[in-house]
Amino acid sequence: MLDSASMRIARLHEVGGPLLIEDLEVPKPRPDEVLVRVRACGIVPNLGNVLANWTNWFPYMPLPPFPASFGLDPAGEIAAVGSRVRGLRAGQRVYVNPGRSCGSCRHCRRGEPIACRSYAFSGYFGFDQKALETFADYPVGGLSEYMTAPASAIVTLPDNVSFEQAARFGYIGTAYSALRKANAGPSTTVLINGGSGTLGLGGVISALAMGVPRILCTGRDQVLLDEVRALSPRRIETFATGRGSIAEWAKGLTDGEGVDAVIDCLGPGADQATFLDAMVSMRRGGRTVNIGAVAGDVPINIHWLLDNNMQLICSAWFTTDEGQDMADMAATGVLDLGCFEHHCYPLSEVNTAISGIAVRHGGFSNFVINP
Repeated sequence: MLDSASMRIARLHEVGGPLLIEDLEVPKPRPDEVLVRVRACGIVPNLGNVLANWTNWFPYMPLPPFPASFGLDPAGEIAAVGSRVRGLRAGQRVYVNPGRSCGSCRHCRRGEPIACRSYAFSGYFGFDQKALETFADYPVGGLSEYMTAPASAIVTLPDNVSFEQAARFGYIGTAYSALRKANAGPSTTVLINGGSGTLGLGGVISALAMGVPRILCTGRDQVLLDEVRALSPRRIETFATGRGSIAEWAKGLTDGEGVDAVIDCLGPGADQATFLDAMVSMRRGGRTVNIGAVAGDVPINIHWLLDNNMQLICSAWFTTDEGQDMADMAATGVLDLGCFEHHCYPLSEVNTAISGIAVRHGGFSNFVINP
C-alpha cells in the first residue's frame, strides 16, 4: 500500500545548482516493472562537486535531461508489481541495479547489456547520446521516495543485509565483477591497487568471500591499510605506496613469479605511474582488470603484454545476476558487510550529504540518503 499519491524527490535544475526537494506523483509501474519504496540510497560524498563540473570533466557522457533526478544505489521494498512480473511480490526487500539498456539490440539479446549503446545508470549518467532514450524511460533515480525499475534489475535481499549495506552494492559489485573476470578464487593471489578506498575495500571483502587465499593490498594511508589487514590478517598483506615499488614488493611475496591478477581501483586523479607499477606485478599469463578509470593516455608496452601472454581488461559495473550472487553470499555470511560505517542523512539534507564536507574514513565510510 502506498504512503500517499505523491512523493518527495530531489532534482537538479541546472549544472552547478542545488538539488531541490519537490513533490511529484508516484510513478506507476509498467507491466514488466516494479515500484520500489526507497529506504536507502548510496551516494558519493563529493557528488555535488562532480555534478557542478560535469560538462567540463565528462562532456561526452550525457546527464539526464533537467530537471534531473539522481541517486545511483537504491535499496528498499517492492510496493507494487506490474501485470507481467513473475517471481517478485510486494513487500520484498530489494536492491535495484541502476544499469539500464534497450533490451532489444544485438548486445542485449546475447546477454551483454553493458555493451548496449543505450546503456545508462538510472539516477546518474550515460555513456553515449543514445542513453537519452533510456533516461526518458527511467527518469527517476534513488534520491526519491519511490522509483520504478524493470523486474530484471531487481536483486532480492536476505534479512541479514540492511538497506544501508545494500546501498553499497554498486561499489562492491563493480569489484566483484572484476574479480570474476580475473578468474579469482581459492588458487589465486590477487593484488588490489587502492584497496583501502571505496572501490578497493569492496574488492577486498569480495576476494575474501570468493576464497582468495592471498590478497595483496596497496594504499596511501598505512593506518587505513592496517585496518584493512585486520579484516583477515592471515590472508591480507598491505603496502603503502610511496615507499618503493609495488611490483618489487608483490614479486618478493610470490618467489619472483608475480600475482595472478591485479584489480586496479585508482580513480581519474591518481598517478598513472602507480597504476603501471601495479600492472608490472603480474605473472606470465596474468590479468589486470581496471575499474577505477585512471585518466589520460597511459603509456603501456603492448609488446611486453603480448610476450608474457597477459591481459588488460576494463570493466564497467556489474550485472543483476552478479548482484544476486553478492546478496546470496551475504546471506550465508561468506560476504561480510559488517565493516562499513554508515553516515545517514534524510532527503532534506541531500545537499549537505553530497557536498563533500563529511570526514571520510577511507572505504569504510558509507554515505547514505534515507528518503
